Amino acid sequence: MALIDKYLPKTEFDSYEDFYKNFSVNTPENFNFAYDVIDELAREKGGERALQWCDEKGAEAVFTYDEMKKLSDKAANVLQKAGIGKGDPVMLILKRRWEYWPVILALHKLGAIAIPATHLLTTKDIVYRCNAADIKGIICVDDADLMRRVDEAEAVMEKNSGGLSFLRYKAFVRSVHTPKDHNPAAGAAGTLLEWIDFSPLLENASADFKKPDAVNTNADIMLLYFTSGTTGMPKMVQHNFAYPLGHIATAKFWHQAIPGGLHLTVADTGWAKAAWGKIYGQWLSGTAVFVYDYDRFVPAAMLEIISRYKLTSFCAPPTIYRFFIKEDLTKYDFSALKTCSVAGEPLNPEIFEKFLTGTGLKLRECYGQTELTVSLCTWPWLEPKPGSMGKPAPGYDIDLLREDGTSCGMGEEGQIVIHTGKRKPCGIFGGYYRDDALTKSVWSDNIYYTGDVAWKDEDGYYWFVGRNDDVIKSSGYRIGPFEVESALMEHPAVLECAITGFPDPDRGTVVKATIVLAKGFTASEGLKVELQDHVKKTTAPYKYPRIVEFVTELPKTISGKIRRVQIREEENQQTGGEKR
Repeated sequence: MALIDKYLPKTEFDSYEDFYKNFSVNTPENFNFAYDVIDELAREKGGERALQWCDEKGAEAVFTYDEMKKLSDKAANVLQKAGIGKGDPVMLILKRRWEYWPVILALHKLGAIAIPATHLLTTKDIVYRCNAADIKGIICVDDADLMRRVDEAEAVMEKNSGGLSFLRYKAFVRSVHTPKDHNPAAGAAGTLLEWIDFSPLLENASADFKKPDAVNTNADIMLLYFTSGTTGMPKMVQHNFAYPLGHIATAKFWHQAIPGGLHLTVADTGWAKAAWGKIYGQWLSGTAVFVYDYDRFVPAAMLEIISRYKLTSFCAPPTIYRFFIKEDLTKYDFSALKTCSVAGEPLNPEIFEKFLTGTGLKLRECYGQTELTVSLCTWPWLEPKPGSMGKPAPGYDIDLLREDGTSCGMGEEGQIVIHTGKRKPCGIFGGYYRDDALTKSVWSDNIYYTGDVAWKDEDGYYWFVGRNDDVIKSSGYRIGPFEVESALMEHPAVLECAITGFPDPDRGTVVKATIVLAKGFTASEGLKVELQDHVKKTTAPYKYPRIVEFVTELPKTISGKIRRVQIREEENQQTGGEKR
């Protein structure tokens, strides 16, 4: 019996309707992914590949399930000796280093709280996170600038707390390319804690780890993600120890990960998408996790990775595919690749069609949030409609609501909500950590309000319009950014674009297009007019961008999403623009 059969009463389905109605997950008491999945896989098929890692400099490593168990036991011994235990929050800033996997598994084994984070955090960001979550330890990559920011944050906290900062442990993971005699923390001053070189401790630790008594209940917090909205400080999304089981649907039925396969999700471990695509559901489904460790995205290099390592499934944000279709896809071997999926923001139809032509693969979209698991998806039984999020996931009672709280009709735009009165989806968050008021503002009377706007077509497919804050209201019209972006993406001159609203004294708001041009095209007034006319012909004329700005790059999150909020903030500081 495969391990996944232990958690799924039924694993095969005849149709989407069968899947939605009959898919369910058995959740054991006191479930712990590290013990119940990784240690079990080590016993069942210890010699099989669990994780394959490589970086852009040519380093490689392969880890079996047995090795992953031993490494996580070693890491647990190191952390336990350092005083990390049940309920202790530990921030991991490990980018795409392979050490992330044994370390986070070790935290699970100890019943501690893992807080993955991006290496782009400023000193202020680190101070805020440490204070908000009482972070006890930080384990990061051996980046001197990042370590300096951690030191600065520690100094601020020590000063403000009178020496009572919660931070008690700082460790760095040494890169395979860092000389052993080099100390990246050399010269650091003004902090009380010394940096610990985690790498030799992990290497030399005992693999004999004794499981603590009463490690966790299902309700205990396993993960905390700081997620930023359009206003206010980042929210702390808490997930409990049952959360990994919610990602069985993610890996097995969205990514369509196969036993013995090799799956790559393009995500830094500091982003919640890593939990979706780089650990839990993949190992539960019996597929190995592939990690490509890079600092700078080069489309041709990633395509070469897919080809050379014979990946069987792949997931990335639309940004990645936008660059892929500009390459000569005939140069690469996609014979092992069975499925490709996309998430983060809606997929432009132009990208879908060109990728299909180049690879023979239909991109499958999904929708979810850090607070959720896969909520809407183009499941295996559904024919993709480019740009559509697909249909609801099992366990998710989804509705679209008007501002007055009534349900929308077909084709009518409304906020995506999840009814949780009859059942709660497996993997839904447990609220915002230490902020009941914020939790109640989005989840009350058994309705969770996502803050996202969509509409549903006659076939039951959902179509994303935008965040509430992204929808543009101009001269009485509601304009979703995605439709205008899709129209622009059909023009060969456009590599990337973002649609936002720009203040206008007459219309209130007008549509603005911020555009990155494809190779071979040059910004000009004539091209602006050509693009505006193209939109008028492709979609409703009132949606055309009255302002067009050409830039060399668009601001993005670490996960590759376009940061429209940053564009809007910069626009608010401007005094005008070119209109037509």
